[in-house]
Amino acid sequence: MNSPSVPVDSPAPGAWEELVTAALLGTDRRTPPGCAPGREAPVALLDAAAMETVRRRAGLRPTRAAPRPQPAPEDPRPALPSAAARRLAMLLADRPGTAGGGRRGTAPDLMELLPQWLATANDRGYAPPSQALPALLDAARGRTDLRPAALTFAGPRAVWLARLNPDWRFALRATPGGGAALPHLEDAGEVQQLWQEGLFAERVALLSAIRAREPVAARELLATTWATERAEDRLMFLDSLRTGLGPQDEPFLEQALADRSRNVRATAAELLSALPGSALAARMAARAEACVALDHTQQAPTIGVEAPHQCDAGMERDGVVANAPAGRGERSWWFGQLVEATPLSTWPGRLGGRTPEEIVALPVTDDWQGELHAAWCRAAVRQRDAEWARALLGSPSAPEAGGPGAVSLAERAKLLGTLGAAERAEWVAGFIATHGLSEAFQLLGVCAVPWAPPLGRAVVDALNIARDAGSYPWSFSGVMGLAERCLDPAEASRLDGLLAVPDEPEDASPGAGGYWAEAFQRLVTTLRLRAAMIEELDQDSPSGV
Repeated sequence: MNSPSVPVDSPAPGAWEELVTAALLGTDRRTPPGCAPGREAPVALLDAAAMETVRRRAGLRPTRAAPRPQPAPEDPRPALPSAAARRLAMLLADRPGTAGGGRRGTAPDLMELLPQWLATANDRGYAPPSQALPALLDAARGRTDLRPAALTFAGPRAVWLARLNPDWRFALRATPGGGAALPHLEDAGEVQQLWQEGLFAERVALLSAIRAREPVAARELLATTWATERAEDRLMFLDSLRTGLGPQDEPFLEQALADRSRNVRATAAELLSALPGSALAARMAARAEACVALDHTQQAPTIGVEAPHQCDAGMERDGVVANAPAGRGERSWWFGQLVEATPLSTWPGRLGGRTPEEIVALPVTDDWQGELHAAWCRAAVRQRDAEWARALLGSPSAPEAGGPGAVSLAERAKLLGTLGAAERAEWVAGFIATHGLSEAFQLLGVCAVPWAPPLGRAVVDALNIARDAGSYPWSFSGVMGLAERCLDPAEASRLDGLLAVPDEPEDASPGAGGYWAEAFQRLVTTLRLRAAMIEELDQDSPSGV
């Protein structure tokens, strides 16, 4: 039986706001509109709210449907092996542990293994499962160190997804040209049109692509609009010339030394100083030679230093920054910049035909050794001079290598970067064998992964010595974390003897032996997990690796 229809009055203006106010204040203090005060007021309020909700929803006008997004681009790479796909899901689902007190237990930190997994998957040429892309982009959003490898692995669909979700916009910024397709570089008309009319990111991507293939053509393209570019754009475009930098770029860079932007001038000077045969390098060498010479008044051969007394206009034009940072003397600041920009080939002739090793061994007058050696370090890194890097590094077993010395740990790490992977690992292994692990963390970070066997053995031996000394492993947590990610997985079997809880010496920290056993158990478990990851990725590897 149908109930008789009841006419419904039109809602009063502001009826919903009145109901919300009554709900917030309570029906004892505010009677809902159209309701009598009393015990039934709350029920009447809910009934009125339900009816008003239906009325509001029924009154909405449908909007025009948004256009469908374009289909995601195809990824031509082969799919991951099923075991590797499951492993990726596990790594992406892991979250850092919340346990405090410095104790991590024996479970591996899976998120710390994700960078190595991504690097290996990219090396093998696999495409990701589509369902893993959101979690992969979320992980890269939270960790900038993951982004290059994660976006390479995600492929073209990362850009497609980033256009649909603002949380992943970093993928557009990290992709050359914001993911826009570049024209065929052989098509001069399209190249010119994009260079003249494209967005800044597209123009940077275009210039970088041409520079990688035809350095001269890229520089000539940049020269066509250089005078009309904004200062910040000129700086970015100039930075692209680092790729394929050569003597043919010198005239353009010399012109940039007169740029109205100080940052552009400084970048042009830096690039010219990396060309040992450039006119700027010769000018800097002449200035530096006037500051450094052999002091013949000393009993033994000694380097004398007379730093510049002023920074003239010519020095500033060649990239010398006149204003020293807080805490630095002006003369030492100018002197360091001159030596840093001077070709290292200048010094043997200036200092009696000596080799770099012999030059570095010479005493320096008036406490200038630190400033001079630090500038030589920067020059060796900039000019990629391995011979000077070896001389400045010295022997890893030398007593001064383990202390502050004239060459800091940060400078040593940069110098090591100029050496080959095997030589780098050998030097750091010798350093650890002599000086232990307390100063080695920064040096280990520049060594190739997985660590070469001599380096791996040196790290494990040093950790074992620290364990026997009775200290807590937390003092070496940074090195232990590096070992988990960088030690060759084949070393796992050598560590089995370190898993037992050792006998603690009388002066040992309480419970340290148990904590060390946990730490080594986690290391072994992580190494075996890394071995399993590589094996899973090598199943049906498309690259045949």
